[in-house]
Amino acid sequence: MHFTTKNNFFSNFDIIYKDKKLTTVDSIKFLGLTLDNSLSWRKHTEAIVPKLRAATFAMRIVRSFLSLDSLKLIYYSYFHSILTYGIIFWGNTHCSNDILKMQKSIIRIMVQIRNRDSCREYFKNLKILPLQSQYLLSLLLFVADNGEYFSLNSEIHSFNTKNKSNLHPPPSKLTVFQRGSYYSGIKAFNNLSTYVKNLLQSKKQFK
Repeated sequence: MHFTTKNNFFSNFDIIYKDKKLTTVDSIKFLGLTLDNSLSWRKHTEAIVPKLRAATFAMRIVRSFLSLDSLKLIYYSYFHSILTYGIIFWGNTHCSNDILKMQKSIIRIMVQIRNRDSCREYFKNLKILPLQSQYLLSLLLFVADNGEYFSLNSEIHSFNTKNKSNLHPPPSKLTVFQRGSYYSGIKAFNNLSTYVKNLLQSKKQFK
C-alpha cells in the first residue's frame, strides 16, 4: 500500500519481491484497524458501523426486561469496546460524526426516549462519555502512558516562560500529521490546567 496525501501527486510504481510483483491495495486491516492509503479512516469507521448496529439492535431487544444498570453493562461490554478501539487515531476525523450519531441512538434506546430528543443530560446521568470526550480522554491517557516519547519545552530551552511545563510540538506543516494522535495528544495536554499537567508529569516520566 502506497501512502499519500489527498493533494499530492501519486506516482504508481511496481515493487518486486523474489521475482514476484506485489499487489497494490488501497486499504488493509492491521491489528484490528482498517488503514487506507490516505489515512482518512473512512474505511475503518465504515467497517465498525455494522458491529455497532448489531450492538444497538441487541440493546433494543433486551431493554424491556433488564434494569438500567444491566443495560449499562451491556453497553460497555459490547458497544463501548468497539467504539473506543483505536479511537485516538480516528476520533477527530469527519467520519466520527456517524459513530457519534449511533452512540446517541443507543443512549436513547437505553433510557427509552424519542429519536429527536436531546440525550445530553442522559450522558451525564449515565456517566457515559460522548465520543468527543472519550476521544480526548483516550488521547490524554496515551500521552500520560508514553511520556518518554514526548519532550517538555523546558528541555528545549532554558527560558522561564509560562509554557515551560507544556509539551514541545515538533515542527510540521503536514495536516495529516497534525491531526494524528501524537501531535493532537500534545495539543490536548497543553490545554490542561497547570495543576493537572504537573500532576501527570509527577506520575509519568517525560523526556
